[in-house]
Amino acid sequence: MVSSAHWGMNMRMLVLKWIAVAILTASLGGCAIGPDQGVWTVLVDGIRGLDNFDRVGTADWVASDDAIQATQGGKTAAYLVSKQSYGDFTIRVEFWASADANSGVFLRCQDRSRITSDSCYEANIFDQAKDPAYGTGAMVKVAPVELPMPVAGDKWNTYEITLRGSHLVVVLNGRKTVDVFNSKLSSGPIALQWSRGTIRFRKVEIKNI
Repeated sequence: MVSSAHWGMNMRMLVLKWIAVAILTASLGGCAIGPDQGVWTVLVDGIRGLDNFDRVGTADWVASDDAIQATQGGKTAAYLVSKQSYGDFTIRVEFWASADANSGVFLRCQDRSRITSDSCYEANIFDQAKDPAYGTGAMVKVAPVELPMPVAGDKWNTYEITLRGSHLVVVLNGRKTVDVFNSKLSSGPIALQWSRGTIRFRKVEIKNI
């Protein structure tokens, strides 16, 4: 027979375990930390990654020469739109653009079927922009780049872009080109653009922050 004292001790231990589990669950819920918080997720790695995106518009996206690339398309711009949405994050993008390329990295897009610089933040890749202040390195319609505009044509480049709440920071090849506050958009998928010329993406990785 189990003594009442022994039974009471077991019950107290069980109650303490329940309390500990409840506290842990509440604390994790309050922090809202996802399983990929702070962990880099690779979207494009050489010729791998097209399956992480949906295609919008017409362009000849193909995995070739250790990159995902497009060289031609229809009369309007085409995009690779991520299947996942992101809020606060850092994204690193390694890209090669021809001198005449018109491309960009679109962020927190609001309508995945209609990608524009009004419904997304756009880190531009466009050396031949009519207004160089909003060409390569700028965030279109949000933040100009300090002139002279950096040139990305005919070489490999790296964008590192951090969106934390309303704070938007763009770094191109180690040079900070945008550091601005804008609260227009809070979350959404990313999109990679082809509009003209040749654009190649050989590495795209992202982490929630």
